[in-house]
Amino acid sequence: MGLCKELPEDIKEVDVIIAGGGTAACIVAGRLAEADPGLSILVIEGGANNYNEPSVVQPAQFLTHIAPGSTSAIFYKAVKSSYLADRECIVPSGGILGGGSSINFMMYTRAQLEDFDSWKTPGWTADEVLPYLKKLETYHGPGSPSHHGASGPIHVSDSTMRVKRVEEEWLRAARTVGYPEISDLQSLDTNNGFQRWLRYASPDGKRSDTAHAYLHPRLNDGGHPNLHVLVEAKVVRVLFEDGDGDDAGGSGKRACGVEYTPSAAFTSRLDGAPAPKLQVRARRLVVVACGACGTPLVLERSGVGNPAILQKAGVPVVTDLPGVGHDYQDHHLILYPYKTSLKPEETLDDFYLGATSFEEAAEKNDPRIGWNTCDIASKLRPTDAEVAAMGPEFQDAWDMDFRDQPNRPMMSMGLLNAFVGDASTVDPGQYVSVCSFTTYPYSRGHIHITGPKVEDELDFNVGFFSDPHDLDVKKQIWAYKKGREIIRRTWFYRGEVPVYHPPFLSSSKAGVVSVDRDLEGAYDGEATGDTEAKGQGGQEIENFEYSPEDDKVIEQFIRMNIDTTWHSLGTAKMAPREEMGVVDKDLNVYGARGLKVADLSIAPENVGANTNNTALMIGEKAADIIIKELGLGLPV
Repeated sequence: MGLCKELPEDIKEVDVIIAGGGTAACIVAGRLAEADPGLSILVIEGGANNYNEPSVVQPAQFLTHIAPGSTSAIFYKAVKSSYLADRECIVPSGGILGGGSSINFMMYTRAQLEDFDSWKTPGWTADEVLPYLKKLETYHGPGSPSHHGASGPIHVSDSTMRVKRVEEEWLRAARTVGYPEISDLQSLDTNNGFQRWLRYASPDGKRSDTAHAYLHPRLNDGGHPNLHVLVEAKVVRVLFEDGDGDDAGGSGKRACGVEYTPSAAFTSRLDGAPAPKLQVRARRLVVVACGACGTPLVLERSGVGNPAILQKAGVPVVTDLPGVGHDYQDHHLILYPYKTSLKPEETLDDFYLGATSFEEAAEKNDPRIGWNTCDIASKLRPTDAEVAAMGPEFQDAWDMDFRDQPNRPMMSMGLLNAFVGDASTVDPGQYVSVCSFTTYPYSRGHIHITGPKVEDELDFNVGFFSDPHDLDVKKQIWAYKKGREIIRRTWFYRGEVPVYHPPFLSSSKAGVVSVDRDLEGAYDGEATGDTEAKGQGGQEIENFEYSPEDDKVIEQFIRMNIDTTWHSLGTAKMAPREEMGVVDKDLNVYGARGLKVADLSIAPENVGANTNNTALMIGEKAADIIIKELGLGLPV
């Protein structure tokens, strides 16, 4: 059958159903088909096909996926939060084949050794998952070959574009505030510096997503007739039948298929009738892989979850698992734009602010089409003095979670060569945006259903800044100050975009000083030596002084503007059942048979990195587990 929008009538049963067609799902499907072309596999994806879609394969278009009207993302709306100035946070998630890997920022970032070890799960330690991290990639960057893969489906490279003079200048300025350049921050055992960042893109400038890397080659090679992909169809729930025994103290129900319905975003019925609900059976296994926001909803609509929540939603209980949807986590992100003296060809502002189109640039072979704007990023920790200045509660938390673990970053910071935001709020020009996200937030949230239908409202609370003692807010205040000090010391800095920065009082010593534009060109970034501690034009730069009142202004601004990093995880975590776990080490859902979960929802603890790499690893590891259990032989 291959790929379709309607399942042929003769396909009523397959061996394996994969509910969801996102990052990990495509890997699982591709690896299973590779292991046994005779195995019948059905992937059901709620979004559209991504094959050769320009907005997907051209890295520069990454921001279009979260623009108003986008159908390539799912926008999960959270409840208002008093911690966020009574805002309703919106969390985008992949809504197209390939999931997040098709629409994300393509930041190649691995977790730390300690992150995987903190999961405390046999088979998932850092040493045990490293072979999968290497297996998935073809790495074109610096560092030891022992740390990276050379023949995997996912390409990691510079792509077609770097702005060397900007990255050199940022690295110079970062050194003046104490942060060195590290050639490879992705070895799992390096930390506390900046790197010339690589991206999930091939050297010829195409995004490296899991659908194009694992799925489409097998759909198009004529050698895998039993691999089926149904797009624009959303899984409603998993179907169960009585099993032949009990599993981990549960009901012994066996997953035997799924119920699905055409996605509302791609269908409209003129007669006003509700979309039909259809069923397909699975002979051997159902794998739920709808992402950290989607998977708990499918499980709960299936009767797997907290009985109190299920009963309130009108869903019969199949398995009592209160951990479903319970431990929502995300990294907290904010971007601060700055005016610059960069050249138009050194940013993506011409595209984002409307001066030119992606189509025109592609016709001219503009190298920016293969660029995600981010040449520099980091993993950072504060100094001991900076930790102490954040107060006794922060010091206590630091001593417990960071002090004796120097490989754990507190924040990640990157530089985007573009204005990221509402184009109508800025003048034409060239901008950069300094972005910062919290790597290990203390805040927790939840995501649950309120009814049995896909379209029912959600009980979704992101939980941002809900931690005691405001520790997560203090991390962001520190990061804002640090980013300001670095950017002010660069030759291309031309001031802040006021509406996107804290509104300091006129009497504040932390307010923006005027930028002397007559200095433009006096120092073009090529100079070295005595300019090490100087900024634009070579002039001396003194650190801002912040008063307690200034910190309150920054805090209020952050609460009003903090956002998601699309790094949702932890909502069906891999942990003992008595510790709110949902799946075991082999990804089996407790209390059910023939049912696994394979996506970022299984992560028991957070990771100090962009999460796509961890999702890729989970897909590879999950495929390995399933291949062995189904007796398909060892993976290649």
